[in-house]
Order: sequence, then structure tokens, then C-alpha cells
Amino acid sequence: MSRQITIRHDSPELAKRLKARAHRDGKSVNTLIVEVLERAVGLSQRAERLKRYVTWSEDELDAFNEALRSQRTIDEDLWR
Repeated sequence: MSRQITIRHDSPELAKRLKARAHRDGKSVNTLIVEVLERAVGLSQRAERLKRYVTWSEDELDAFNEALRSQRTIDEDLWR
């Protein structure tokens, strides 16, 4: 679900720079502002970290699962 946020400012220079940056990046001003805000609160970093999980090859996934295999065993003595 999309939410609307209104940002009020009285800075023609800010508006000018946002428009120029958006134009340079081939984005809308809205998209640019959302990206800037996401970076500011750490959302984009999380998204970048998550991207690597969907880009793993089968061999990388197998190696990851193999590395975790020993941690997934149950120590029977600890569960008694």
C-alpha cells in the first residue's frame, strides 16, 4: 500500500538541485527523494544485502548450506 508524505520547504536552491539530480539520473524527483530517504534510514543498505541472496548460483547456495550443516545437527546429550 502506498502512503503519501508531504514535505514542506522554502528553498528554491534545494528544489533546483533535486530537479537537476533527478534529471541527470533519469528519475523523477519523487523517486530520487524516496531513494535519499531510504538511504538515510538504512533501508537501501538492507535491500542491497538481500539482493545477494537472490543472485547466488546453485554452487554458492550449496556451499552456504554445507557450511551450516554442522550447525543444524541436534546434540542428543543437550536435549536430555
